Amino acid sequence: MSHITLRPAKTLLALLITLFALIAPVTSASAQAACGNTSGFTKRALSSLPAQATDTVRLIQRGGPYPFPQDNQTFGNRERILPLCASGYYKEYTVKTPGSSTRGARRIVTGNASPKLYFYTADHYASFVLVDISR
Repeated sequence: MSHITLRPAKTLLALLITLFALIAPVTSASAQAACGNTSGFTKRALSSLPAQATDTVRLIQRGGPYPFPQDNQTFGNRERILPLCASGYYKEYTVKTPGSSTRGARRIVTGNASPKLYFYTADHYASFVLVDISR
């Protein structure tokens, strides 16, 4: 009797694996098409952000050293606010908050594009602005 029950379960599992194999490339392709699309973001001049954001951008451009071990680590975009891109596309960096004994809520998140994209969040990933680092 258990043999009869297992067989449909194995068939269902095989069907699900096949469907995933067919759907995954489409999902990945559509995510890549959206990757780098920044049209929905407010663009802000770096000079309009807190001075510490400029310090962080300069550190990123120099390649460190970074003040926190979490800096220059992959940002997973679990909130799905930034454009959907391949895993490892985004890196995050702390923007120091004066007087805070912790990392605080401010971050710069970069996208591995050419030229590099810079996003700023003051509210720990609840919202982002696209940063124009030339201004």
